[in-house]
Amino acid sequence: MAGGVLVAGIGNLFLGDDGFGPEVVRRMAAPGDLPPRVRVTDYGIRGMHLAYDLLDGYDALVLVDAYPGGGPPGELSLLEIGVKDLGSGEFDAHGMNPVSVLANLDQIGGSLPVTYLVGCTPADVDEGIGLSEAVRAAVPGAVDAVRTLVRRLVSAELAEIVLPAEPRSP
Repeated sequence: MAGGVLVAGIGNLFLGDDGFGPEVVRRMAAPGDLPPRVRVTDYGIRGMHLAYDLLDGYDALVLVDAYPGGGPPGELSLLEIGVKDLGSGEFDAHGMNPVSVLANLDQIGGSLPVTYLVGCTPADVDEGIGLSEAVRAAVPGAVDAVRTLVRRLVSAELAEIVLPAEPRSP
């Protein structure tokens, strides 16, 4: 898909609240909920899959993941992420460290699109299936936040396409 927005659910379903990202994108999978040119995918812990999908040339990436932001469990965060925020990281083709995946995109011929994180402070990331009560309660708000962000990103993309160029002097 050239252009468009990729919404990527990140996390391990077998580590409690780390399954936040996959749960949010699962709830977003209903047909017709999002504008055209928006792809919603549960990447789980498949970092290499995300890296190669980004080579398709998306205009924007929205990561949805557990994010230990320092707030109380269930608190949502929205962060814009740029290349300078990533530093470097050792890439593990069998793991999912989003920072490493994004920091090493250039090594496989890609570049970081406009990137956001919709994160949720986890309560528990120990082995176990299922979200804690606080994180489960935050999922609907995260779905709304991602939808709002995606609509804003798509509107900005369309504005760039349909707005006429500045008139030039003869």
